[in-house]
Amino acid sequence: MAFDKDAAERLLAQVFAAWVQALDLSVEEIGADGAILRMRFSERLCRDNGGVCGQAIASLADTAMVFAVSAASGGYRPMTTVDKTVHFLRPIANADALAVARVLRLGRSMAFGQVTIVAEGDARPAATAQTAYALLAG
Repeated sequence: MAFDKDAAERLLAQVFAAWVQALDLSVEEIGADGAILRMRFSERLCRDNGGVCGQAIASLADTAMVFAVSAASGGYRPMTTVDKTVHFLRPIANADALAVARVLRLGRSMAFGQVTIVAEGDARPAATAQTAYALLAG
């Protein structure tokens, strides 16, 4: 059975820490080539200047890649972040954030990916992330 949207929504509700669930994420798309997650805009995620804080954006990128790796693997596999580099390119304010996650390489013990985050309604990247995950024995 493929890792579909229903499986992804169950994973989001059952596996992630409460503070990640508090980001109000939703799975917009899931497929063998990657995943798209939405983080709904909330003032509680903003810095004093009205922009969504980098910590929330970085967490969105990290979480989106777990779904992309799971989809590429055909199901959830326990994994842990080994490395993540995030480049913040422009602020997100008063808009939902969309994370488009793609697996660049899926090996037996490691997965590498790239995430592009945009503000809804603006195709220009607000942030990019390069990621590496260790795939753990299940």
